[in-house]
Amino acid sequence: MIAKALDHVEKNYLRSEPLAPFCVGDRVSVHVVIREGDKERVQIFKGIVIGRSGGGLNERFTVRRISHGVGVERVFPVHSPHVTRVEVEGSSHVRRAKLYYLRDRVGKKARLRETVR
Repeated sequence: MIAKALDHVEKNYLRSEPLAPFCVGDRVSVHVVIREGDKERVQIFKGIVIGRSGGGLNERFTVRRISHGVGVERVFPVHSPHVTRVEVEGSSHVRRAKLYYLRDRVGKKARLRETVR
C-alpha cells in the first residue's frame, strides 16, 4: 500500500521524454545545466558508463573519464532536470553489470572492445 502511494507521488517528478537508450560500457556525453550566479550554461561530461543502479525516481548512472591523468567519476540521476540529454557516442561489448575494475587499470589495459551498432 505504501509503495503504491509512493509511486503515485513520484509519477509527477519522472522525466516526461526519456533519455537516449544507453547501457553499461557505452561512451556517452552527458549535457548538464550548470548555474553560476544568475547565469546558466550547459557543460558536457564525456566518459564511459561504468554502472547503473536504482529504479524509478532513484535511478542513476555513473560515468567515468580520465582528466589530466586522474580518474574522475560523476553520478547522474536519470530523472534530474539538470541532465538535459545523453548522447551515445559508441558502445562496447561488456560481460559485467558494473565496470568497477576499470578503476585499477591505466592506459591500454583500460580499453573496452568496441561493438558496431
